[in-house]
Amino acid sequence: MEVPAVNLKAIVLAHWLLTTWGCMVSWLPPSYAWGNFTILAVGVWAVAQRDSVDAILMFLTGLLLTILTDIVHISLYYPTQKTLTDTMRFSSGMAIFSLLLKPLSCFFAYQMYRERGGEYAFNLGFLGVGQDPSSYQSIDHPVPPPTYPDVSSKMVPPRPY
Repeated sequence: MEVPAVNLKAIVLAHWLLTTWGCMVSWLPPSYAWGNFTILAVGVWAVAQRDSVDAILMFLTGLLLTILTDIVHISLYYPTQKTLTDTMRFSSGMAIFSLLLKPLSCFFAYQMYRERGGEYAFNLGFLGVGQDPSSYQSIDHPVPPPTYPDVSSKMVPPRPY
């Protein structure tokens, strides 16, 4: 099954609109808006730099991190039933919808990361997650195995006591 092509501009625009509507009423702390709009700025960078693997990887990583921070923000600051107005209900609904849409956006951002030439496994260097290219040999020019000396023809004299 082929994954449908989704434009990065549509992802950034949808999350910008949902974040703006989520921040319409000040029931969330300023860190919610700062975190989400900062990641959307990185998304604009990823749109502008079509060949940059780093831009899309930072956008993907930021989306993954904002999933966690959005869960914390919404769970801690959700308005009580007594103070919930229609505008607050709409604003909180849009923030929750943005949170629910983020895993799908991460999936599409990961597909774009692979299309731009990113590796399947994240290579962090010091963790050894990436593949070691020295363990592979070329198909065109196979490297002959190393020759070992014939040990049976040479007798090592026993050590004197």
